[in-house]
Amino acid sequence: MNSFEEVFENVKKYCLENNKIPEIGLKTWIEPLRPVSFNGSDAVFSVQTAFQKNIVMSTYENTLSDAFLNVLGLNVNIIINVESEEKPVAAAPTDAELDMKNEEFEQKYKFANYDYTFDTFIEGPSNQFALACSKSVAKNCGRNEVSGYNPLFIYGPSGMGKTHLITAIANEVRMTQPSFNIIYVTSETFGNDLINAIKNNTMPDFHDKYRSADLLLVDDIQFLAGKESMQEEFFHTFYKLHQEGKQIVITSDKPPKELITLEERLRTRFEGGLIADISAPDYETRLAIINRKSELLELKMPAEVSEFMANRLKSNIRQLEGAVVRLKALNHFAGSPITISMAQSVIRDVLTDEQPIPITVEKIISEVSSVYGVSPEDLRSNKRSQQISIARKVAIYVVREITQMPLASIGTEFGGRDHSTIVYSVNSITEGIQKDSNLNNLVNDIIKNIKDRGKV
Repeated sequence: MNSFEEVFENVKKYCLENNKIPEIGLKTWIEPLRPVSFNGSDAVFSVQTAFQKNIVMSTYENTLSDAFLNVLGLNVNIIINVESEEKPVAAAPTDAELDMKNEEFEQKYKFANYDYTFDTFIEGPSNQFALACSKSVAKNCGRNEVSGYNPLFIYGPSGMGKTHLITAIANEVRMTQPSFNIIYVTSETFGNDLINAIKNNTMPDFHDKYRSADLLLVDDIQFLAGKESMQEEFFHTFYKLHQEGKQIVITSDKPPKELITLEERLRTRFEGGLIADISAPDYETRLAIINRKSELLELKMPAEVSEFMANRLKSNIRQLEGAVVRLKALNHFAGSPITISMAQSVIRDVLTDEQPIPITVEKIISEVSSVYGVSPEDLRSNKRSQQISIARKVAIYVVREITQMPLASIGTEFGGRDHSTIVYSVNSITEGIQKDSNLNNLVNDIIKNIKDRGKV
């Protein structure tokens, strides 16, 4: 290891130990920097893409300079060069061209969050498959090796991490394929762009923007449902890109089959790709999310407070992260250590934004459906797939456990099932939770989530 590399290691250590750069930021953006030379006043590094350079220089340049000053006692200029890559098929874009593309990218990708990467995404049982699919798409984008993953359709309730994943795909591809034309919009933005193009007679520009994409990412596609002209335009955009082998990624709050007012030809094409669901996080995942968000905000969160919040906030990831942000603000203005009492105040603010939800059969069915990634209609139907069957049994067990409703009445709630079927379902889960600790934990978590709703 040469002296500059040793100095850089000390600089990184200083930034981490003194909370100058969060561990995630260090791993994502600073670790990839390759030390090139140091003459006492200029520290020269190289990175693979202009995108990485722009992020480091705009976000961490001053912090790195201060770190060098503290480590060496010298004022140091941070200089980052982009490594040249020889492309056999076409001339690589120049740095100036890449900088221009990055500026364009920033404009059309204004709501992108550079902290939304795969490294900052907390993996758990409820999102494992969706994360694996997203990573595969990002890795193979443009290689035509995973045609079965096109489109990738990610669905789940609001606040579960769909936007994080779709943004992580964009961020990853932006780093590995800097010349790619990435279009990332919400379906609402797509619709507004179409309306403006019609109004201003600029449809060719609209078509050029969307149909020249190498990677098209559309968030919240459900908002196109019921809007025929927008669906018509999106279909032609989808068809052209799909025919050309361009990757398409879509998110929604429902699976394609439940987007009833979406045209059949769009639904079938969405179903022709890979569908991945995200459901409510379990306790361990919630705890990890709270701790990771605290780390990003450089907030020293006592373990007992993190555990208290993870036990109370179970609706979605956005609610968890919002509570940590509020706690950070309270801690900053109060200037006192974080306590459970302080967390109670924050949680009360978060939960009172919602109307109390009575514990009804409908509520229980909805909760269980969300956890297992099936629809409430599936639980009442005669479908017998393994996933639906176990979810139905769990739902019946939880209804009995919480409401103590007569078995015959429970049968009525689940599509008119007879007494013996309800007894079998309850007994099946009762025996299952005694033998299977994972099932026991999951069922208990569902029951606690329902009972704790609105309580602090």
